[in-house]
Amino acid sequence: MDITLALGGGGARGVAHLGVLRVLEREGFRVRAVAGTSIGAIVGALYAYGLSADQLENLFSNVEQSKLFGWPLSDGPGLLGVRGITEFLRVSLNDASFSDLKMPCAVVAVDLNSNREIVLRDGSVVDAVLGSIAIPGLFPPKEHNQYLLIDGGTLDPVPVRAARALAPGLPVVAVSLLMPLDAPSTPPFLQHSTHNPLKKQFNRLNITQAVRIFADAVDIGQRQMNELRLMIDVPDVIVRPEVAAINLLDKVEISEVALLGERAMQAALLELRQAVSLPLRAARRLKMLIKNV
Repeated sequence: MDITLALGGGGARGVAHLGVLRVLEREGFRVRAVAGTSIGAIVGALYAYGLSADQLENLFSNVEQSKLFGWPLSDGPGLLGVRGITEFLRVSLNDASFSDLKMPCAVVAVDLNSNREIVLRDGSVVDAVLGSIAIPGLFPPKEHNQYLLIDGGTLDPVPVRAARALAPGLPVVAVSLLMPLDAPSTPPFLQHSTHNPLKKQFNRLNITQAVRIFADAVDIGQRQMNELRLMIDVPDVIVRPEVAAINLLDKVEISEVALLGERAMQAALLELRQAVSLPLRAARRLKMLIKNV
């Protein structure tokens, strides 16, 4: 049962992707390609590199989360530096290129120079991921080839189209970490969470409230873009872990958040089995043939 994955962005919520992967492995589904945005790009790249769901959970559990993002500001124009996450990615991926990965993988970002979505499939995986996670204003943009990259979630929070292009004809499972527009909004950043290691740092700044308003606006825009892209790109299955209560830079209990992903994927298994059934596979192939005529 072959499938393609589109892993969405959402900061610390992205640990739920690990639980989704675990259920897919346990139930015998074979992920043949993966596309990711933001935290989905991190998880997708590591999975394409060859790490299993259990290995990914072990890797994330042994990382000091509070050291992944932080001061100083000298990394570029952003409130937070990315030296910690850069080192984590370089060690975990061994400076791999996309050609070194064990399955087709795409990382989605947005280029400030051309104002368009960029699907990265060549060159340094780490550089591509650093571009995809560069939330505007919080993390510095990433210069990569001719691009100046920012967070892919700006235009494509769940990269269904990129995933489908990697393996045409296979069903696309989209994992969305953003709540639908009619769901209550949970501001993604600097809430009164006891688990937020950066809250005290930011609360000392006069710009804290401005950052909160900015982050709320980003969240609203991404939720709207998320629903629009899901409606247009039409994944075969949408998985929505219950992660709304988790804020963007929370320090999370890895196993607990991964369990939220497991529950969501378990609930979507019947729909996924129908999507990989012979009649629907034949219908997808026919649709592709008609489209290409």
